[in-house]
Amino acid sequence: MSQRVGLGKIQSAFIELDNGLRAGTIELPALHRCVIAAQVRVGSAYESAADNGISHFLEHMLFRGTPRYPGAYQLARAFEALGGTLEAATSEDHGLLSISVPPESLPAALETFCEVLRQPLLTELEVERGIVREEILEGLDELGHDIDAGGRCRRLCFGDHPLGLPIAGTIETLDTFDREGLLEHHARHYSGANLAIVVAGPLNGVRVLEDVRRALDGLSRGGAPSYVLPPEQDRPRFGFFKHKASQTSLSVCFRAPGRTSPLEPAIEMLLRILDDGMSTRLYHRVCEELGLCYDAGAGYQAFERVGTVEFIAETAHERATTLLEEILRLAADLADRGPRPDELERAQRRARWQYQAMLDEPEAMAHFHAQAALEQTAQTPTSRVEQLCSVTRDQLLEAAQTIFKANNRNTFAVGLQRAKDIDKLDKLARSAGI
Repeated sequence: MSQRVGLGKIQSAFIELDNGLRAGTIELPALHRCVIAAQVRVGSAYESAADNGISHFLEHMLFRGTPRYPGAYQLARAFEALGGTLEAATSEDHGLLSISVPPESLPAALETFCEVLRQPLLTELEVERGIVREEILEGLDELGHDIDAGGRCRRLCFGDHPLGLPIAGTIETLDTFDREGLLEHHARHYSGANLAIVVAGPLNGVRVLEDVRRALDGLSRGGAPSYVLPPEQDRPRFGFFKHKASQTSLSVCFRAPGRTSPLEPAIEMLLRILDDGMSTRLYHRVCEELGLCYDAGAGYQAFERVGTVEFIAETAHERATTLLEEILRLAADLADRGPRPDELERAQRRARWQYQAMLDEPEAMAHFHAQAALEQTAQTPTSRVEQLCSVTRDQLLEAAQTIFKANNRNTFAVGLQRAKDIDKLDKLARSAGI
């Protein structure tokens, strides 16, 4: 099939193996790198308090070797000899594995990449456990307390639900993982029904798809995991943790619709109006106009049936209340008035330019199509940008009014605050208004 992005035209092909695995190729003949990307339906959303962090630990263990390369060093050396470095990440409800290599290395790299997906040895557990322990410790203070305001705010938002669990788990759960449990988790999630793989770059699509079929057709089909929708939030929530640092870290997290909601495109565009450069609302107000922060950010996390819109920033301890007031004021203004016409036009132009730029980025193309294949949306960059650019101002206003309600709001601060200032933050965070 062919698809058009902006002024460019590309060739793509997709197949579904007998085991349910979806595979695709994106032919970009003018480029000089090929990217292999696999999306996996795995993450903390499918865990419990008892095995929290096992998806993230399994991601690390994939690097520990395969039958042909029985060790982390041997596997890394094999990929690096082909001109690439294996990369991976785990989020709440999906994992990503990818590598970028020269075109001449693609057949060998794809073979080894598929071996990592299909046959990880999962040995050297104690070495990798030590590495992940250090990663977890980066987010803790000297007494072992979690000082990540964003993570704690999401736990405030979702409570005991798996979406509130830390992606990396805890030191306590990390110590419980063994090879048998990792093998079971791998078999459950790294199966045909939970995998999509896309290769983008200057390639022969027919040959690549045959290589994928040959390498991964033997995977079991398995079944897509599911999680229970978290209970609705009925009131604003606030949390504070005292931490001796030079600034207070502030996170404000609103419950939002998920990626299957009709409002999802409007929420994506709403975030572009809030935070898509230094001239958009959030940075311009709290950094450029008021000088409250060195940096500030907002993001939209869209899970299957629920999501979050999050603000995160750091400021001097004595200015934390002012920062919270400004964030809430920004949200309230969008819910009351919506965006200005010029803001919407700017967001549409920048969205179109971003998707046009994907033609020069095999990583972006592979990741986009792998996620679309896993979620079975059949979206292309062209259809996605047209979807975003067709969002109206009224739809943006509806999205803002849906999200920016007091009952959807969660606020968490980490820093040094006097008792009376904690009370001010608490009162403001729990106020009935936005």
